[in-house]
Amino acid sequence: MGKIKLTKGELKRQREALSQYERYLPTLQLKKQQLQLEILHQYNILEDKNRQLLDKISAAQSWGGFLAEGYLEKHWLIPEQVITGPKNIAGVDISLFERAQFRQAEYDLFVTPLWVDTALDELRAVVSFKEEIRVIKQGIGILKHELRITAQRVNLFEKIKIPEAEEAIRVIKIYLGDQMSNAVGRSKIAKLKIDKFSFEEAPV
Repeated sequence: MGKIKLTKGELKRQREALSQYERYLPTLQLKKQQLQLEILHQYNILEDKNRQLLDKISAAQSWGGFLAEGYLEKHWLIPEQVITGPKNIAGVDISLFERAQFRQAEYDLFVTPLWVDTALDELRAVVSFKEEIRVIKQGIGILKHELRITAQRVNLFEKIKIPEAEEAIRVIKIYLGDQMSNAVGRSKIAKLKIDKFSFEEAPV
């Protein structure tokens, strides 16, 4: 705590600051809790999506050998656009994956084997899962960054700002109380001197 002015004006300012800190702290604590819960929720979703991705990849291994025949073009598996929607958690914006949008695959239905349709759908599902996982990880990163900032603010208020304001108020009140007591004491002494002078000067 820096040097404080031992005045009534400073006492008022410190009381207002303390009131503001105490009013703002519960909001920060609630935000911190909401962020922690959402991060946990997003990690659970991430775990589930990773499991689904592994299942898709495992299932693809049974027919993966057909891919060597060269009927599938790599650019068919590159998303043209990843569509996301907004989600707000305690004032923090993250993106929610909706779908990966692919360009139309054009090939001769008479020449191309029937398995290509299924393979294309399954491989695009794998790519979609990877994109969804990327979006989830990105959101977790944003939430963790905001949680770190919020936790720092909670600690600042709890451990520094509020104790400092309380200590400043205590010190100023003691000082002003002492000043008041001294003033009363001086006033009494002055009154006694005046009374004594008046008594000595009074005619006999």
